[in-house]
Amino acid sequence: MEVSPNRKTHNHARSNSLPSKPHPVILQCNEHLARIGGASEATSSSSLLSNKLSSLQDLHSCIEKLVQLPQTQEALVQESQEKWVDELLEGSLRLLDTCTTTKDALLHTKECTRELQSIIRRRRGGEMELIVEVKKFLTSGKVVRKAISKALENFKGNGKKCSLSVTNKDYQTVASVSLLREVEVITFSIFESLLSFISGSTQSKRNNWSLVSKLMHNKRVFYSHGVDENDFAKVDAALQFFAFNLASKSNEIDDLQNKLARLGSCIEDLEEGLESLFRRLIKIRVALLNILNH
Repeated sequence: MEVSPNRKTHNHARSNSLPSKPHPVILQCNEHLARIGGASEATSSSSLLSNKLSSLQDLHSCIEKLVQLPQTQEALVQESQEKWVDELLEGSLRLLDTCTTTKDALLHTKECTRELQSIIRRRRGGEMELIVEVKKFLTSGKVVRKAISKALENFKGNGKKCSLSVTNKDYQTVASVSLLREVEVITFSIFESLLSFISGSTQSKRNNWSLVSKLMHNKRVFYSHGVDENDFAKVDAALQFFAFNLASKSNEIDDLQNKLARLGSCIEDLEEGLESLFRRLIKIRVALLNILNH
């Protein structure tokens, strides 16, 4: 059967409209996403979380490049009234708010840790004053965990809000929007892991009290690598033991000082990563607002 010239022309036109190869920046972003991997899985190591934050910084640096691409800016301007653009802006604001909440939780814990370390070094008022300060630290920790618990509750709604559905048939736009959604979801996931880690809830309360019980029965407890890497949980357990155990405190004070020192170092590493990530999140949001308000 002979094919008409018009049909040949039609087929040729369709072949030209097939999806093009993703932009190199999109491919680079996808590589960073792949490196982050299992971000939704709970982690019990501050070093692993620091690595996640570092990888997240690289990913958002790449996203910043994606937003600056002419085709991305054109799509944002042309579809500025579409729902996915509003969702993208809302998502960037929620990420900033969550990052701020996480930074505040770390800052509060760091300040309380330093104050307790200072009191231990001075040893003024003897053990009773120190016990009073330890109990204040524990109470302060409850306030932090309450704020974290509220923040974690908000994560339940984020999964639904991060729909970013787009009906635009332009391949690069669809690929970019899909990527932005994935980045938002995985960033929230890492924040969730980090907040859970700070609250010490990577272990159940039952396991945490089991650790306290072991401390109560054996003042010299050795932690094997990989068994309990959460410095926040370890300090909390040690403080509870110290506050409510009536036996001699001399050995416990030395052990407590060591744990507080490790916690301080852990907090500094996480703070540094969060601050760098926060700056990148701000740059991306400012870039989006500048494009849409241009």
